[in-house]
This record gives sequence, structure tokens and C-alpha cells, in this order.
Amino acid sequence: MSTRFFELIKPDHNIEFIGRQRYFIGMSIVLILLSCAMLPINHYWRGAALNYSTELRGGTEMNVEFSKNVDSASVRSAMAKGGFKDTEVVPFTDKDRPNSYILRFGAVSPVNEDAAAKLEEALRAKVGADNLKKFEFSEGGDKFYVRFAKPVSADEMAAVLKSQGINYDSINNFGRSEDNQLEVVLVGLTSEVTRALDASLGQGAVKSIPSADSVGAKAGKELRDDGIKSLLAAILFIMIYIAVRFDFRYGPGTVVALLHDAFLVMGAFALTYKEFSLTTVAAILTVIGYSMNDTIVVFDRIRENVAKYRDKRMDRVVNASINETLSRTILTSATVFFVTLAMNIWGTGSIREFAFAMNVGVIVGTYSSIFIAAPILIWLNERFYREQPRAKPAGGSRLPSK
Repeated sequence: MSTRFFELIKPDHNIEFIGRQRYFIGMSIVLILLSCAMLPINHYWRGAALNYSTELRGGTEMNVEFSKNVDSASVRSAMAKGGFKDTEVVPFTDKDRPNSYILRFGAVSPVNEDAAAKLEEALRAKVGADNLKKFEFSEGGDKFYVRFAKPVSADEMAAVLKSQGINYDSINNFGRSEDNQLEVVLVGLTSEVTRALDASLGQGAVKSIPSADSVGAKAGKELRDDGIKSLLAAILFIMIYIAVRFDFRYGPGTVVALLHDAFLVMGAFALTYKEFSLTTVAAILTVIGYSMNDTIVVFDRIRENVAKYRDKRMDRVVNASINETLSRTILTSATVFFVTLAMNIWGTGSIREFAFAMNVGVIVGTYSSIFIAAPILIWLNERFYREQPRAKPAGGSRLPSK
């Protein structure tokens, strides 16, 4: 007694896929060109090709709770007046904290590198270039150290800080007295943000700042580069696996399909300008793995049918193989799609971005297995493998079912 499995599409169907491949390949080309166009458009229009998260671009993400109802425009204007330009203001949905926003801006410390350079120049002008022996300040730090050849008082240091508009908590002698070294403790970044918001929105407008996370620009660049390397490494190992698993005809189509999927997922983020984070990179890697698995299932059936129907044209064998695996492909893709769709609708934060990437990836991954990888296989077979009959215009009867 044979076991019968549920099939969404009955085995006797014969949908023409290969005969319409030009239309779908053309659609892929249009989508890829649109994705390419959105990157420079976003760069000049929005300031960055992709909406990189704080961890990838560097900067600070701060959760601010207000004591009264304020709108996003007022918060953005207050931050700009306080010196925090180009601040991204996102409403934070929380019943326990109704007047809360997430603020994202480029600063990671009260004093940026440009301001620190100007302060160093002002100190040299004040105490003399030969007197200033060391000026030490690291990105993201809340203090800096200054060493002089001759003693400089805290009052003199305070006057220079005031002239540069830099707020501080304290100025202390550091190390041995003969070292002539001062430690300047800056006002914290949260205090500076609170001061900027209270100055425009009214004293006490900021109720609390529950969280603040900062990533330096250099660290963000390293994380972004590591994400790109992980994608390239994944594609390289997949190429090695395909080379072992299949012959030359099958490998290029799989690799092109993976690149197609990864690029269109990235294009979807460029078009919608959703936040692109390390979680998104993980989603793209997941999409690549899913797409490869789907393509291999189709290719396995093609390889079986090529050996079985040697007298048939290659395009007919491929089309029949796609039809035979179509039910399995749709059921698997639909299962993943609806699970991630629920995460996209009801999820929050990075979970929603991950689910969005998976929604797009499942669609383009299923699409590329049929309309990108399979046509490349046929083209390579016609060009380099003459033992299989050459493809002719679509038509004729369906291959016998297994």
C-alpha cells in the first residue's frame, strides 16, 4: 500500500514556465535596475544608500521619555538647535511610557573629533605650541587628558573650554604633580541631550532616558564590512558545494539565482528605506540558504529526468521537472512566508526587519529557482553539451509522469 501525500497542485498539470522565461527575466532585469537606481537616489536624497542602523553606521540610539505630549517635528527641531543635526525621531510604542521616542543621531560623545581638534588648536594658541605636549581624546569618550611642559591652572583650562562652547563636569590634576597633566571630565551625552531638549521644549520636558547605546563610526564601518564579507563567504562556500554536488551546467544558475535574490532583498530595503542592520544581513544569509535548497530540489528532479528521457528536448525536460516539484515548492514557500508574515505584522524592532527580508526573500527565492536558475541551465546545456537535443520553441506533449 503506497503512501499518498497532500499535493496542492495535482500531478496531471502542465504549466508552461520555460516558454515564458523572457517575460520573467525581463521583469528581473527591471527590478535589479530599479534597485541599482535607488542606491544613488537614496544617497543624494536621504544621505545614505541604505538606512543603516546605528550599529552599522556609528552613532547613538537613545530612548527618551517626555513628561508631556510632544510631536516628532518639535523634538527634531529641539535636537537641531542643541547641536544634534540630522536626528532621526521615531515614536516608541509602549503603554507604560506613552510619550516616548527613539532618537538616532551621529554623535557618540559630547565632543566630536572636529570639536576636539578645534579645542586643541585653541589650547595651543592660549598656552603656546611648545607648552602643549599631549592632547589625548578618543572617539566616544567622556573625558580627555592634556599634558603641558609648564603648569597650567584649571581656571585657564576652563576658560578655553568655555570659549569653545564645551560643557564639563570637572577639571582635575592627573598623575604626579610634575607631570603637569589635567583630566577633563565632560558632561555626559544624556545630559547634553536633556539640556538641548529642555531648552526648546521647556524645563522638565524630559522625564527620563531609560537607555542609550552608542557605536563609534570606525566600529560601525568594521561591522558593515564584516557583514559584506559574511555574504561573500557564504556564496563562495555554496559555489564549492554546488561544484561537488552537480556538474558545470547546474552551478552557474544556482549562483546567479543567489546573487539575484540577495540583491533584490537589498533593493527592497533601499526602496522602502527600512532599517538595514546586522539582523537584516542574517536574514539575507537565511534567504540565500533557503533559495539554494529550493533550487537544488528542482535541479535534482531535472537531473533525474535528463537521465530518464534522453530523447527529449532539454527545455521540455526542465519544464516538466518544474511542474513535478511545483506543489512541494509552493507548500514549502507558503509555510515560511505566512510564518514570517505574522512576525512582520505583529513583531517589533529588528524582528520586523528580519521578517520583512524573509517575506521578500521567499518570493524572489522561489521565483529565481524557476525563472533564473532553470533558463541558465538550459542555455549552458545548449552551448556546451551537445548530447542533449537542442531546445526548440515551446510546445508538444507533456513528458510522462513518474
